[in-house]
Amino acid sequence: MIVSWNWLKQYVTLDMPAAELVRRLTMSGLNHEGTEEVGGDLAIDLEVTSNRPDCLGHVGVAREVAVLFGHELKLPPARLTEGKTPVEDLVRVTIECPDLCPRYTARVIRGVKVGPSPKWMLRRLATLGISAINNIVDISNYVLMECGQPLHTFDYARLKGPEIIVRRPRGGEQIEAIDHNTYDLGPDVCVIADARDPVAIGGVMGGAATEISEATTDILIEAAEFHPLSIRNTARALNLHSDSSYRFERTVDPEGVDWASRRCCELILELAGGELAAGVIDAGRQPPARQPVVLRFSQLQRVLGIDVPAERVREILAALGNAECPAQGSPLPSAGEGSGVRGQDAADSSTGRPHPRPLSRGRERGGESPSPVVPDASAPGAAICVTPPSWRRDLSREIDLVEEVGRIHGYDKIPEDVSVPMAASSRSEEDRVYERVRHVLTACGLDEAMTLSVVGEEAAACLLPWSDGAPLRSLAPVLRGADRLRTSLVPSLLEARRTNEALANPRIELFEIARVYLPRQGKLPDEQLMLGITSARPYAEVKGLLEAVLGAVNQDAELEAAEADCDLLDPGASCQLRLGGERLGYVGELVPEAVKRAGLRQGTTVAEVRMELLVRTADLVPRYAVQPPYPAVTRDLNLVVDEAVRWADVAATVRSRCGDYFESLRYQDTYRDPQRLGQGKKSLLMTIGLRWSEGTMTSQEADRVRDEIVAACADAHGAELRA
Repeated sequence: MIVSWNWLKQYVTLDMPAAELVRRLTMSGLNHEGTEEVGGDLAIDLEVTSNRPDCLGHVGVAREVAVLFGHELKLPPARLTEGKTPVEDLVRVTIECPDLCPRYTARVIRGVKVGPSPKWMLRRLATLGISAINNIVDISNYVLMECGQPLHTFDYARLKGPEIIVRRPRGGEQIEAIDHNTYDLGPDVCVIADARDPVAIGGVMGGAATEISEATTDILIEAAEFHPLSIRNTARALNLHSDSSYRFERTVDPEGVDWASRRCCELILELAGGELAAGVIDAGRQPPARQPVVLRFSQLQRVLGIDVPAERVREILAALGNAECPAQGSPLPSAGEGSGVRGQDAADSSTGRPHPRPLSRGRERGGESPSPVVPDASAPGAAICVTPPSWRRDLSREIDLVEEVGRIHGYDKIPEDVSVPMAASSRSEEDRVYERVRHVLTACGLDEAMTLSVVGEEAAACLLPWSDGAPLRSLAPVLRGADRLRTSLVPSLLEARRTNEALANPRIELFEIARVYLPRQGKLPDEQLMLGITSARPYAEVKGLLEAVLGAVNQDAELEAAEADCDLLDPGASCQLRLGGERLGYVGELVPEAVKRAGLRQGTTVAEVRMELLVRTADLVPRYAVQPPYPAVTRDLNLVVDEAVRWADVAATVRSRCGDYFESLRYQDTYRDPQRLGQGKKSLLMTIGLRWSEGTMTSQEADRVRDEIVAACADAHGAELRA
């Protein structure tokens, strides 16, 4: 937000150096980006955070200056002289999409003279970098930069009807905007239309068909509220951003809509002449009642570490526009009471705007009200109840008021060594599980990746392990072609692998813990946290990595393997993973076709598991286990089984048959030779570790257990011991 020093002086006395002004503004939350001299004026660039849209106009910044330096805020009166013709006889307004545009106001001025703007206005706009067009358009831009409320002016004679219909686009509609580019209007765009065609993209930009020209004599002034998300999506989808969309995306002051409309009409009547139709068309909802917030004085000491006098707290909150609420112990105000809602509070005599009653002396013109009794801040339970002003939507909690008091009172008044009570926080179960997972994978040589949550259409459709639904599509692609919310981490990791291969990186072992977005009909997507892995290691080693991860989370849990039903994975080197009867994920090597489709030069193994199930299964309590003093004995087995027999089934049989003697089972290799083993046969080579907790196990005892294992595998799987 660029602020003109000379313009700012219209609303508040600037009796301080510019350097002191920007320092105080920076300390209060409006960071100073730089100052430049423009034509005898100072253009002060301030960074306005998204929660402070009230400072996206000179009045808002002036209000901050008035509070910080204790000066009076002087607002323009916005007084109007109306004609006799009712505005209802000249135009009609219909809102068909209140979810996109909850409120729309319109005024009509006839007989204006379009021409150049006065020099004082041109100088102020030039300081902000805004080019002059004509007096009508310049006035709407001037009011926008004055109060932060976007406006639009239509050539009344070029409206069909004349009628204003706020609606969604009809199929295939387009509009030529005032930038003279044509835009296709999607189904969720808010359109301002006349009785026949769109005449503006609501909240973003007007249309060329009704723009103000030298031939214009009658104008319609629009001032409205639009849903922030709708404007943000529209601006991104059309790649059309404007000063208006920037402010509507952050919300505008609902009680300032009418004031901005009257201010615009006041300037037009003054600078362009004409006659204003009587009244205003105000369609849609009225500003909602604001909810009161209670601030306990004890919280200031607890959070800030310093005592702020109660009178000072009341001064700060009053200067910021907070309205008085009933005293402590009284019921909270009902909707409209002390909230500044139209019809409840009297309008300010000089500004015409409804405004809250001040807690102490008034900072804005409109007189003073007696100060209520100031409570003793040291008294137990002492508190103050206020209703925040309409332009401060970010003040909704007690801690918000604490922050306001702190930043206005001055953070520099808080000593560096102040004692603030703090309680050590503990990590959640989820964070502890994530840490162990990361520790195991990085210790095994993997690097953690961070990829975007959107992928291209082809990548999104190549792997759908968690949902059969079509991936959700984003209206504003983060990258060209990447407009689908991913339903799996694997496509993103494969793209990262392809990039690293192109850069000739010798080792590409990646994992990522991130969310996927599973579509649900008529609902928001189901966001699930996943662990994804891509590796050049063979299937068995990556499966071993996942077993190590599970062992670090719960040493007693065991992975179950089932057939993986995925065309992109090698049937002989893949499996579905289950844990406690639930589907955990999958692991497997990509088939050559999938490797080629991903643009990879070498084969790769991928895996993906549900972190939520790992967290539910986790047992992170350390356990003491007696270390056996007796040595282990190993035996190698080479079993010939049918091709259809899975290693996981054989391993389960071996573990169960070993009983208390079992210590470890290591898979070594799979050998296939139709001539030696027979058609449809394979040989599984494994090493079994045996240990007896009561004494040293003899060779005869180890051979006996081995023979029992062979017999059990023969009965269960038709296995034969290969000599």
